[in-house]
Amino acid sequence: MSKSFYITTAIDYINGEPHLGHAYEKVIADIIARARRSMGVEVFFLTGVDEHGQKVQQAAIAAGKTAQAYCDELAAVYKSLASRLRLTIDDFVRTTEPRHKQAVQAILTKLHAEGFFYKSNYEGFYSARAETFLTEKDRLPDGTFPPHYGEVVRLVEENYYFRLKDQQQWLIDYIEKNPGFIQPDYRRNEVLGFLRNNTLEDLCSTRPASRLNWGIPVPFDRDFVTWVWFDALVNYISVPAAHGDPGVTSALGLAPSPDSAPSLWPADLHVIGKDILKFHAVYWPIMLKAMGLPLPKQILVHGWWQKEGEKLSKSTGNVVDPIAVIDEWGLDAFRFYVVRELAIGPDGNWTDAGFRSRYDSELANGLGNLVNRSLSMLKRYRNGIIPKRSDELSAEAARIVAETRALLEQNQLQAALLSIWTLVTHANQYVDRTAPFRLAKDPAQSQRLDEVLYNLAEVGRILAVLLWPFIPGTAERIYKQLGLAESLENFSQTSWGGLTPGHAIGEPAALFPRKDAAPS
Repeated sequence: MSKSFYITTAIDYINGEPHLGHAYEKVIADIIARARRSMGVEVFFLTGVDEHGQKVQQAAIAAGKTAQAYCDELAAVYKSLASRLRLTIDDFVRTTEPRHKQAVQAILTKLHAEGFFYKSNYEGFYSARAETFLTEKDRLPDGTFPPHYGEVVRLVEENYYFRLKDQQQWLIDYIEKNPGFIQPDYRRNEVLGFLRNNTLEDLCSTRPASRLNWGIPVPFDRDFVTWVWFDALVNYISVPAAHGDPGVTSALGLAPSPDSAPSLWPADLHVIGKDILKFHAVYWPIMLKAMGLPLPKQILVHGWWQKEGEKLSKSTGNVVDPIAVIDEWGLDAFRFYVVRELAIGPDGNWTDAGFRSRYDSELANGLGNLVNRSLSMLKRYRNGIIPKRSDELSAEAARIVAETRALLEQNQLQAALLSIWTLVTHANQYVDRTAPFRLAKDPAQSQRLDEVLYNLAEVGRILAVLLWPFIPGTAERIYKQLGLAESLENFSQTSWGGLTPGHAIGEPAALFPRKDAAPS
């Protein structure tokens, strides 16, 4: 079986409700997945939740619930978000599932047998918030630790360590020889800078069960549970293993795969936030090499969102609730704004005024106005019947289609959306230039009016296909208004001439109704 294009998001740590950053990461991954599918690629899209660790255990205790009950409730919330965002996911992983635990324990058993773990005492500092051990290098000049670590305590305890030290040069060489492995380039340089200027310490990969019992038991020593990050990263291969991926099951010594099992690993794309880059670009590659598995093809790293120039913070109330925005403005307005506003890589700034401005100018006045007036004129002047084919805008459309496809293949989503909008703008200018409402008053211009109406309707059809990965609901409404029932999941439908003369369109309706209130 041929390999699928395997794309993952990070799995969300469920010690709280989902926020803008969670929704943004899922949307950009979904756009990439949809775009690949439309180009005829078999895609497997994975997301999910990370449920173990001290923070979850503490949050459950604070809520007066068992850890499992707490996780079950929040996992349902995150699944609901995936549904509200219309994610085209193929699987949703929870790290408390037996299929995931089985893979984690198989990996621990294999690596322990091969000498990758050893037991040692640790004496030093520990951040419960980050669930990580700290060293003197992590201190600020005044001797304190950065606030994002929360309360830091001194610990003395025994744990199992995973050997990282002797892999450092190999990893540097790999990243240097594979420039596409970490993108954008400045994130790659960040990882190389870290590896060249620091000595990797072996990775503390367990926690004593006496201190933390909410984790996957270590199969070779039941006095310990698996460190949450060692557990979480494995989701990217525990799901392929559960689906019977032959490369993964063979490497982990799990049951042989059925002949029909999908080939998923290596991942083609891990979409993650910049805060977890070290885990994915340093720890994960070394873990995979130890397992005997190939590395993912690319780690694509996005930035963080602010609101009105300030850090998002529940304590100050400076938050963006994606569900509230979707309830008020519609899903496609949300999906459009987060991609239009922010390229994958840098940090972004959500402003309510900016959201409304883009909704009004680019969605309502730009795309919505173009489609509505084009189809309304076709109804008024030709009873909604597609006239004879005309190719006046075909060259411009073909140029933009080719440009958009190339950008989508490079995962440059913002640039692809801007490319599509040049066709929206060009078509609106075409309406203004040709003035079909004036042509309709002159019987001698009947053929010219036919040409203009065909070009506008056909541009609307092509825009629907181009926009389907980004704003699928809107694309489907455009197709319905055009009276088309075909699937939009086919990029080849961007070829000019898809509307046949004599075809009857549906009823025009506003795609983006005017709003009086600002987004909450």
